[in-house]
Amino acid sequence: MKIKTGEPDTALAIDHFIDDLWAQKGLAQLTLKAYQQDLKSFANWLNEQGEKLQGASQANIQKYLSRRFSNGASARSNARLLSTLKQYYRYLIKKGDRKDNPTALIAAPKVHQILPPTLSEEDINKLIESPDIASSYGLRDRCMLEMMYSSGLRVSELVSLQVNQINTRLGLVRLTGKGNKERVIPVGEEALFWLTRYLENARPQLIRESVLNDALYLSSRGTAITRQAFWQHIKKYSLKAGIKTVYSPHSLRHAFATHLLNHGADLRTVQMLLGHSSLSTTQIYTHIAQARLQNLHATHHPRG
Repeated sequence: MKIKTGEPDTALAIDHFIDDLWAQKGLAQLTLKAYQQDLKSFANWLNEQGEKLQGASQANIQKYLSRRFSNGASARSNARLLSTLKQYYRYLIKKGDRKDNPTALIAAPKVHQILPPTLSEEDINKLIESPDIASSYGLRDRCMLEMMYSSGLRVSELVSLQVNQINTRLGLVRLTGKGNKERVIPVGEEALFWLTRYLENARPQLIRESVLNDALYLSSRGTAITRQAFWQHIKKYSLKAGIKTVYSPHSLRHAFATHLLNHGADLRTVQMLLGHSSLSTTQIYTHIAQARLQNLHATHHPRG
């Protein structure tokens, strides 16, 4: 999105802020792009009001948030926008380009975190067993599905895996997740079995002499498979397995956490495996743990 504002340095100021975020926090490119889009949209709206981004007031921001709500923006979307603005104006204060933060007294919209529908263990098995393992691509997809469900990877982590991040002897995978934070997580025996088969029998068939690539999961062109391509495969295999609800690749990560809790894992362990920096992020799964405790109580208590 181009900035239509008459403030010539606005686009440059936003770019510098995004660069500073990347340098200081190591945020993912998709997150940085969302922040940049938020700021540019707000700057364009301010321009229509005869105002500038650097000098925006609390009233400007509240009016813009209200307008977005009226146009159907979710509480989550507005909360993210407000967070972006808070960080931007703190950045300007740090640089000496502004003395106050106009977002300081604005309360963030209350966001109710709701988990999407979770695949049952039966549906997980049907989905994972859908690829045709007689083909190199089917064996690759089976391995990807097994790996994602076994280790709870983010789809971005899965498709960006390099061969040297896997230790098949120890059954471990080394990941660099959000904020460039590294974690080492186990790979289950079943996933390890399919990973070994893929590395020995399928990946060599997908390598192209003209492409030097250490990506673990290769496309037909010999390059790393994309998130979009993997999403299309998930939809295809869901239909093949007779799963009516349309699930995203992230659903496998949700299923990983949900099924761990159902089988007795504690939230702290799940937090570490998911790579959440704060336990509060994992709290959305609390209702699962509570439901399990209620079932245990009803089953084993003499007056349950």
